[in-house]
Amino acid sequence: MLWILLLSLLLLTWLFLASDKWVWWKASLMSLLLLTLSAWWLINKLSGDGLNAATLYHLGADMEGAGVADFKHYIAGFIALALVSLTPLLLARLRRRHRPAHGKAVFAGFMAMWFVAIVVSPLYSDGQRLYQQMRPVDYSMVKAEYRVPTQPLTKPRNIVWIYGESLERTYLDDRTFPDLMPNINRLAAQSLDVRGLVSAEGGGWTIAGLVSSMCGVPLTTAKEDENSMGRMGSFLPEAVCLGDYLKQQGYTNHYLGGANGQFAGKGQFLATHGFDTVDDLAWFKQQKITRAHFSPWGVHDDVLLDKAYDRFVQLSRKGEPFMLTTLTMDTHHPAGHLPVACKGTRYKSEHGNIGMLNALKCTDGLIAKLVDRIQASPYGEDTLIVIASDHLAMPNDLSHILAKQERENLLLFLGKDIAPRQLAAPAGSTLDSGATLLSLIDPAIDSIGFGRSLLHPERSESASAAVFRDNGKDYPRYLAFSRSLWLGDKTRQLRIDDDNQVVIGLQHVQPPVLLEYDKHWDLKSVYLENTSKQFDLADPSNTLAYVDRCTAFEDGSADGDWCAMLVNQDKGIKLFRDDQLRGGVAVDGPLDPFNGPRPSIRQAHMITQKGRRTRAGQYMVQLVTKQSPDRGFWIEAVSSQRKVVVAQQWVQPDAEGRINLSFGLDHEVDDLEVRAWLNHAEKLAVDTFALVPSRRGNRG
Repeated sequence: MLWILLLSLLLLTWLFLASDKWVWWKASLMSLLLLTLSAWWLINKLSGDGLNAATLYHLGADMEGAGVADFKHYIAGFIALALVSLTPLLLARLRRRHRPAHGKAVFAGFMAMWFVAIVVSPLYSDGQRLYQQMRPVDYSMVKAEYRVPTQPLTKPRNIVWIYGESLERTYLDDRTFPDLMPNINRLAAQSLDVRGLVSAEGGGWTIAGLVSSMCGVPLTTAKEDENSMGRMGSFLPEAVCLGDYLKQQGYTNHYLGGANGQFAGKGQFLATHGFDTVDDLAWFKQQKITRAHFSPWGVHDDVLLDKAYDRFVQLSRKGEPFMLTTLTMDTHHPAGHLPVACKGTRYKSEHGNIGMLNALKCTDGLIAKLVDRIQASPYGEDTLIVIASDHLAMPNDLSHILAKQERENLLLFLGKDIAPRQLAAPAGSTLDSGATLLSLIDPAIDSIGFGRSLLHPERSESASAAVFRDNGKDYPRYLAFSRSLWLGDKTRQLRIDDDNQVVIGLQHVQPPVLLEYDKHWDLKSVYLENTSKQFDLADPSNTLAYVDRCTAFEDGSADGDWCAMLVNQDKGIKLFRDDQLRGGVAVDGPLDPFNGPRPSIRQAHMITQKGRRTRAGQYMVQLVTKQSPDRGFWIEAVSSQRKVVVAQQWVQPDAEGRINLSFGLDHEVDDLEVRAWLNHAEKLAVDTFALVPSRRGNRG
């Protein structure tokens, strides 16, 4: 399809230049298309799979801790492509104005070719794929397949689970990469070596790989919440994962990772699911480790795995069962990193001196060293060791070689009484990893979530089987069920908790939030972004529950209380105030009749770029607007993470667009913000902004 796309772009260029009629429309549309394709190019370089579920997840999840410096060449390439994409706008400005007789026909041809370019581009195919994966489907057919282990473990064993970042089993192929990983190949010969393991959709990036293998479910976001992961208080609270089950059996669970635990919600996932300690980059920084032992992603693997062995010994001495999980990082795409312990490591390859090969060679030795030390320790016989890739390798310097191989994940089990052998998993995925581990500890346990033990020759129906059946036609049902795990089933009750979070089922969400219920009172969608616009666009046959500050609904509100507005299909409407929400509100209860149009909801819009530290004293906010709503609106100053309103005023800019707001602070605040409450269709553009003390001697 690439040559068709290139041909369509060439034809678009010719049609753009052939006529000046509606030239700005053509220039804008062509630049928009080129910018979008440039963005897709960058996303594809990062994901290796275009615009996919991982992209949506990371757009919404906390990105703090990402090693952006590793991708500077991709980012520079995107900036260059973006600048080229603006060329049509420049040409439109430079061209002379003349209108040939066939200008309308040329424009019609341009529009037709513009749509053709979209259809043949990866934008359309990726959009179709995402729609198939995220579309609402009935998951009741697969609900019974979700299993939670409850039987007690008769002989608990300590577990050390080593995740190798992007360390797929393909790298162990000596024909393609001779002597690249001799140590892990040696361990594979001593282990239960699972072959042919794939990553199902919702399992192809780090946090998704952890969720898939430990919970037996694919990772997908809550309904309509692809862009707001950071506002969910708990991570898949309805799921029962390996850490949850082991904790019930008397285990303690511990995680040691060199990267920032906030990245992609990894720390939140572990804390939600039974882990007693989650030690990440912040913990390593407290250990006063020198800067040479850190990469853009976090602490290097030599330090990480040494600390992992120390933690293993410490936990073993307590005599209580435990699971210790660690995740390496130096084989992260695109080029890997070498720790201090491997500065001289070079892998001689016919492909040249490739950084990723050197990083893989190093990791091979470091992981094997940790395993050897554990097995040689007094506690080795009582320990089951897992070596696994978190997912298949992302785009890196070896992608052109990997593309020619049969890709498979790494999954090795080593321990006393585990006979060395290769186990073919022709219809297995990382969803089955945790269930296989449990069956090695206790053969009576063969499942967790949708995962099934790969040791059982006649496995029951599962998500992994659905991946391979009928081109994955039924797999979206498993994704839909997994989305339900973010909230649970009991979602017809709304409540504000003591932390000013909205409680929806099992989830605690930071408002504003819009909930949409279908005619059966089932929760159809959760909106956490552009909520006032979504309220106006929502299906009038559904019931809506909108939770925000009362200022969003009332012209006369001048307090920081919370309110919920409910509107149903019969045009019933009711506003519930703070004291009622604290006690809980049933969304399926009767509402007051309402004959007018559906009310328009306001949403807070930031005027200040970020919170500013402000000392105690009297202040004046002075604004000059160049665009403002035709009607009055609320403007306010807020402090303490937006929980305390220090001043609020109903304003209407004068003829010069000036607005003044006075307020006083009786103590210093770190995060003073100024914002306006507007309907989504209203615009406020501020020309000048100043926060000035109203008395001499005060400073902001």
